[in-house]
Amino acid sequence: MDIQLNRVDYIQVGVTSQKTMRLLPALGKKATQKVAIADHDGVLTCFGMKKGEAVPVFKTLPGPKISRMDLGGAAGTPQEKIFVCSGSQVRGFTKKGKQFLTFEANLTESINAMHVAGADLFVCASYIYNHYCDCKDQDYYLSGDKINDITCLSSENLTNIVPVLACQDRVLRVLQGSELAYDVEVPGPPSVLELYNKDGDVTGEDVLYGTTDGKIGLVQIGKGSAATKWEIDNDKKKGGILCIDTYDILGDGVNDVLVGRDDGTVEIYGFESTNEPTLRFEHVLSESVTSVQGGCVGKESYDEILTATYTGWVTGLTTEPQKVEAGPGDEVRMSKETQSKVEALRAELEQLQVKVLQGREQYQQTSQSSTAVSAVPIFSINDKFTLCQDDASYSLTLEVQTAIDNLLLQSDVPIDLLDVDKNSAVVSFSECDSEQPNGNFLLATYRCQANTTRLELKVRSIEGQYGTLQAYITPRLQPKTCQVRKYQIKPLSLHQRMHSIDQDRPMNRLSLVGQFSFAEIHSWVVFCLPEVPEKTPAGENISFYFNNTFLGTQLEATYCKGEGHFRSDNISTISILSDVLSKEATKKKINLNISYDIDDDSVSHTLKMIHPKLEYQLLLARKVQLIDALKELQVHEGNADFLIPEYRNILDESANLLEEYKKQPAHLERLYGMITDLFIDKFKFKGQNVKTKVSSLLEILENYDLNSLLNFFNEV
Repeated sequence: MDIQLNRVDYIQVGVTSQKTMRLLPALGKKATQKVAIADHDGVLTCFGMKKGEAVPVFKTLPGPKISRMDLGGAAGTPQEKIFVCSGSQVRGFTKKGKQFLTFEANLTESINAMHVAGADLFVCASYIYNHYCDCKDQDYYLSGDKINDITCLSSENLTNIVPVLACQDRVLRVLQGSELAYDVEVPGPPSVLELYNKDGDVTGEDVLYGTTDGKIGLVQIGKGSAATKWEIDNDKKKGGILCIDTYDILGDGVNDVLVGRDDGTVEIYGFESTNEPTLRFEHVLSESVTSVQGGCVGKESYDEILTATYTGWVTGLTTEPQKVEAGPGDEVRMSKETQSKVEALRAELEQLQVKVLQGREQYQQTSQSSTAVSAVPIFSINDKFTLCQDDASYSLTLEVQTAIDNLLLQSDVPIDLLDVDKNSAVVSFSECDSEQPNGNFLLATYRCQANTTRLELKVRSIEGQYGTLQAYITPRLQPKTCQVRKYQIKPLSLHQRMHSIDQDRPMNRLSLVGQFSFAEIHSWVVFCLPEVPEKTPAGENISFYFNNTFLGTQLEATYCKGEGHFRSDNISTISILSDVLSKEATKKKINLNISYDIDDDSVSHTLKMIHPKLEYQLLLARKVQLIDALKELQVHEGNADFLIPEYRNILDESANLLEEYKKQPAHLERLYGMITDLFIDKFKFKGQNVKTKVSSLLEILENYDLNSLLNFFNEV
C-alpha cells in the first residue's frame, strides 16, 4: 500500500531540543488536536488550527532554555497537563496555560530527560536518576555512563513502576527502586526510548529504542531479563535517531513506528503479515527532526505526522490532499481558503521586507554614531562528533539556526578528509607547515550554498597521533561573527566500546603499578580512548572492552587504585598506550613500574586480520590504474569486445571503482603504515631498533604476498 503525504508548514518557534513537542489528547474521535512546543528561549507555545491558520491557545514568557517536555495527568484521565524542565526546575501547565506546579529538583546539573506518570516524576541529569512522588524524594541511582533518555513501564499487570534508562555505553538499565535490576545490551548508544503503542503494548513491557548510529529496535522488559523482538540495522547510513512515536498513519488497524533522524529524515515503518517492520514511507527535511508525533492537527478526520525541527519549524505530513485534480477541459481554481492564505502570506512578506530595510538603516546609523557599541549576534550550534563503525571514520555534523556562510577546519594532527555525498559545500585547502611548533596538518575551508544550515563532514585519524580538530563556523549574519568548536582526536581514536571481547585471541599485556589514585588512572584512560565516561566509575575497579573499527583488533582495560592492566591482540595498541600513559604519569611526577608480556603469535594474527583489507585495496588500486588505458583501447578499436571478460568488467564498473577509490584517500598508505608500525613495535619490545630495515619491508609490500610478509617478520 503506497501512502501519499503532503507537507504543510504551520509555525516557527525558537531553537528546540529533543522531545520538546507533544500533541494534546483530542476532545472527540476525529477532532483536531492542539500542539504544545517548547524552545531554547524558554517559551512554551500551545496552538491549534482554525480555517487553515495556526491560532495560539497560550504562550508563556521567555525564560531559561527548556530541555524536555512530557504530558501527564491523574491515572485514568486524559494526559493533558504539560510538564517542561529548565535547568533543574520542572514546571507544570494546564491545557489552558495556567501554571500549577514549580518544582526544584535540587540537582547540580541540568535535567536532560524526564518522564511523568500520575503523581510520579522521574528526572535524569547526566549521570543521576531521581524519582519523586508528590514532589517528595523516593529513589536515587548513579549511572555508570551518561543517561540519554528515560521511560517507565506502568500497566495493570505491573505492581510497581519500572524505570528504564538509555545509557551512552550501549546499555538499557532497568531499575527496581534505587537498585539496578539488570541491564540490556543494545547494538549502539541508545538516544531515545518510547513505550510501544504508548502503553508498552499488550503486556505493558515493550520498549522501542533508537540509537545515535541510526538503529531501531524493540525489547520486551521482563521481570528478570529482557528479550529482543526485532532490530533494524542502518544499512543506508542515515542519521542518528532523535525521536520515535507509534501511530496508525497507514490506516490498516496496526500502529506504525514513526521515526525522526538527525539528518532530517522522517520514516514510517509498517507491519504486514510478519512481526518485522518494513519501511513504507520516507521524507527528508532540511534540518534534524527533534520531535515526531502522529495525530490529527490541520483538518479533522485527516491523520498526519507532525514534526518539529532544530530551528523550531513545526511541519505536518498530512493525508489531506493539497492539490485539486482538474478534469479534461476544467480549469483548476484555488479554493477561497487557499486564496486568502496566499494573499495573507504576500502581505506578511511585504511587511517583513519593510522591517528588514528599516532595521538595516537603523543599524547603519547606530554603528556610525560616536556612542556605538559593538554587539556580537548570538547563534546556536548543534554539533556531533561521532565514530562510525562501518568505515572507521569520524562524522562531524554541524547544524546552525541560520544559514552557514563558511566553515574553516584546522587540525594539529594528520587527518584525512573523506567525501560525503550529502555535502554540497565547495572545499578548498590551504598549505600547511607541520614542521613548525604547534603547526597545522590540515587547513580546509568549506564555502556553503545560500540556504545551507546543516553540514556533514567525515574525517579519518591515525592511531598514535593525537591532538585537536577545530571548526570555525561563520553564519550569514551581520555584523560578521564566528564560533569555534574543539574536538579531541585521542591516541586510540579508532577504538569503539563493546560489551565483551574474544578471550581466545593471542594477547599482549601491559601492566602498570604506581602511586596513582583510581581517579588519576581513569583520567588517563579517558585521555587515550573514546566513549569512556568522564566521571570516575563507582566502586574500586572497572573493566572496559574495545574494538578497533579499522582492523577489528580488540582491547581490554582493567584498572583500580595503584594498578592497571591492558590486554590487546595488537602490539601497536599496547605500544601507543605505554607511550601515552608514561607521558601522562610523568606530567603528574608519578613513578610507574611498567611490565610487558608479549605474545609473538599476536603479530601473525594481526597481519592475517590486515590481509583481506590490504589485498582488496591493492586490487582496487590496480584496477583504477588500468581504467585510462582500457578506455583508450576501447576508443581506438571502437568497442571492447576483443578484451578478456576481466578487463571488460573493469570498464563496466569504472565509475563505481573510481568513486570508491576517491572515497578512500590514502587507504593503502594507511595500511602500509600500520604494518610498518607493527614491525617496529614488535622489535621495540625486544630492545631492537629495526628502522633501517623498513625499506626492505616496503619492497615486500610493493609485491605483496602474505607468506613472504610473515616470513620477513619472523626472519629479522
